[in-house]
Amino acid sequence: MSDTIVFIPAWNEEENLPAVLDDLERELPGADVLVVDDGSTDRTAEVARGHGAEVISFGTNRGLPAGIAAGWGYAVDQGYAFCGRVDADGQHPAAELARLLQRVRAGTCDVAVGSRFASDASLAEYRYKPTAARRFGTAVLRRSMKVALDKPFLDSTSGMYAANAKALPVLAQPYTSEAPEVQAILRLHEAGLRVDEVPVEMRARASGESKLQGRKGVMVVLTIAGTLLALDRWRRR
Repeated sequence: MSDTIVFIPAWNEEENLPAVLDDLERELPGADVLVVDDGSTDRTAEVARGHGAEVISFGTNRGLPAGIAAGWGYAVDQGYAFCGRVDADGQHPAAELARLLQRVRAGTCDVAVGSRFASDASLAEYRYKPTAARRFGTAVLRRSMKVALDKPFLDSTSGMYAANAKALPVLAQPYTSEAPEVQAILRLHEAGLRVDEVPVEMRARASGESKLQGRKGVMVVLTIAGTLLALDRWRRR
């Protein structure tokens, strides 16, 4: 058993999953891999097992918040020292996750989050071109997160994570939001853990469509922003 596990929440991702698993094997050959199959109606679970991954399968589709909590919870239950997360749609290069895990292993932070919007000397600030709806949602979330955290956080919905054992129980708690990544960042902040937002390259989705887009995506963002602002007002009473 490795000291590191990478989990992948997946719902009907049989087309994209093989490339994601091959990428992890190539870049992180020593890590264990878990696929959380969220009630898929295709061959997602079969494909995962065929590539040597452990699989947790839900009987029905329970949604991303449940899948993420299950992944972090498995890492806690099995006693892993480090855990990474990537999505099943091919957007998250395993080489970038490896960089995040190195940062956590070095003790620089408790959690490293891969950011499409943060920049450094090698990655330009505007390398990622979102749609108009996503630009609106991102702007609202940035302002809300800055209020809630008292500091900027540019990509609070990123699904690329690396975490140490101290952070895993916090991340494994059940999620009540349709944007569990945002809720996770708030929890980590409340727990006094260090979260680094790290510039990374991300790819376009390999195939299929995002499960959260258009009007639904905008409504989720507005709901989250309202919740964050209400929380901030409550704290300041």
